[in-house]
Order: sequence, then C-alpha cells, then structure tokens
Amino acid sequence: MNAGLKPLLRVRDLTKHFPITKGMFGKVAGLIRAVDGVSFDIHEGECLGLVGESGSGKTTVAKTILRALDPTGGSVLFTLNGQEVDLAKASHDELKPLRRHMQMIFQDPYSSLNPRMNVFDLVGEPLLIHGMKNRREREEHVRALLQQVGLNQEHLRRYPHAFSGGQRQRIGIARALALHPKLIVADEAVSALDVSVQAQVLNLLQELQQRLNLTYLFVAHDLSVVRHIADRIAVMYAGQLVELAPVDDIFARPRHPYTEALLSAIPVADPAKRRSRIVLKGEVADPSNRPAGCAFHPRCMYQQAQCREKVPELDAVAPGCFARCPLAGELDLRGAIT
Repeated sequence: MNAGLKPLLRVRDLTKHFPITKGMFGKVAGLIRAVDGVSFDIHEGECLGLVGESGSGKTTVAKTILRALDPTGGSVLFTLNGQEVDLAKASHDELKPLRRHMQMIFQDPYSSLNPRMNVFDLVGEPLLIHGMKNRREREEHVRALLQQVGLNQEHLRRYPHAFSGGQRQRIGIARALALHPKLIVADEAVSALDVSVQAQVLNLLQELQQRLNLTYLFVAHDLSVVRHIADRIAVMYAGQLVELAPVDDIFARPRHPYTEALLSAIPVADPAKRRSRIVLKGEVADPSNRPAGCAFHPRCMYQQAQCREKVPELDAVAPGCFARCPLAGELDLRGAIT
C-alpha cells in the first residue's frame, strides 16, 4: 500500500448541516452540524481510515463526498485525467459520468443487495447503466469480477439469500469494482461479519488495492480493524476531525485524549498485557448544541480553562501528525498495547 505523492481526493472545509424544524410551517429552529469543517487529502494508492464513535459524523462525511448527500459547504476536489473536479458543486448531470470512478461498499451485505436480483443482475447493473448493452459481454465481465473476489462462476444465477454474509459482501465488492473505479469508500464494510470472515474480507481488499491500484476511504469504529488496512487514520468527534496521523504514530503515541480513550478500548488477548480502560463520562457532544470551546472538554480528564474557552484548530504537532487539542504538545498519552 504505497501511497503516491499526488492527492486523488482533497476535501476542504466540508460541512453538512441538517435543519431542525418545528411547527406546522416547518420553521427552522436550529441546525444539526453533522459535519463541520472537515479537511483531509487521500493520495493515490492510499487507504485512509476514518474512525469514531456512532454519531461522530464519519458516515455522513463518506456519503457527502460521494454526493449521496448534498454538502452544505466546502469543496471535494477529485482528480480525474489530471484535472480537478469539485464534486461538491457538480450538478447531477455532471456527476453521472464521474460516478463510475467513485464507488461504495456498504455496511450491511444483507440489506444492500436487492433480494429479487441474482448475482449477474446485481454485479452487471452498473455496467448496463453505463452503456454496456451486450448481455454476453456483461456476463463475461461479471464472471471475471466474481473470480477476482473469490466467488465461483457457478454462483452467477443465484440470489442473495443463498449466500453467507461474507459471500454477500464479496458480491458487493464485485459490484463496486465493476466500473474500474479509482476511489472506493468502504462504510463499515466488515462490521456486520464474524471475526474470521472480517480477516478474509480485509485481506481481499488489500490484495485488490495492490493489484488494481485502488484508493480507499475506509470508515470504521474499530481501530483494531483499521490498523490492518490503513496507511493513515483520521479520528472524528462531534462532526470534526480531532486527530490525523500515520497509523503507526496513532497507535504508538496518540496526540488527542479522545484517541487515547479509543485505543484503550481495543481488546487484548493476552491477560498479562491487559490494562485499565479509559471510560469516558457522559455522551457524545450534541451536534445541534456543541459545548463552548473544545467539543470534547466535558468528557476529557485533562481539560483546562483554555479548553472551555477557545475552539481549538487542527494543528500540526509533528511531521505528518495533526491534532485538535491545545494541550497536544504537553500531554504524554498512552498508545495501544502491542
């Protein structure tokens, strides 16, 4: 997974706000700031892991990048044939030819496949939509895709109910690969699978990345899973990035207290190496009523007066490492047990 030097995707100040309405006429009474000023790059051939608790905004970021949701503000600059296209400002007609270069692997392999369609129709549908009208040509292409993801060609006429969860996710991966995309967004792609099957699917994604020079945005809540596939990790909290760093730096020396707490929750198989878990008090900050100052400060054991008064920026704290914490340079936070 050697990342190139050129960003394939540049996300700048991405925001997605949902209005809170009340009354008969739907008067806007407030905003849910699900994504609030998120910025990062993903380089060609790289896998960026996007992690955080449920409700942190990571899935909304993924859907907004692909324009499954329209952004409220910011830019999503996608490089195609040497030219940058702002997906955030593209019309729906302009997006259609671009969608073949950006595909998504969904979280639930049970609900993401139409039970009334067989494997040939499921995997071949993107080909048909984008102009491959010849049925025999589509069938040959689908057979090759099934072989790529480790499924038998005899599965071509079967329906989703005949497959296990891992096999269904492989069908979803084959469908995402059908149009030879540059960028694949995997939204909790292994969280619904058994642990042994998770490992198989992760290995498959890594093999495909190396063979096809794919670029991944891998959304997950499990840091131990992300560690095996990501080159860098971006940590989200309450709609904002709070840390961004190479995977080894995150696990060896986290720079934000929230990341430290996430690392402490990773299960350790060896009883001799177990340590106390950091249990965060309270709930994730309400994105419609974010606390003053740092959004994490009500749950942070290291908070000081400045944390409650000023909203911190995502600043560089070491080469390639960024943290949204005014104490990032002072705290000596615990990494993960290896």
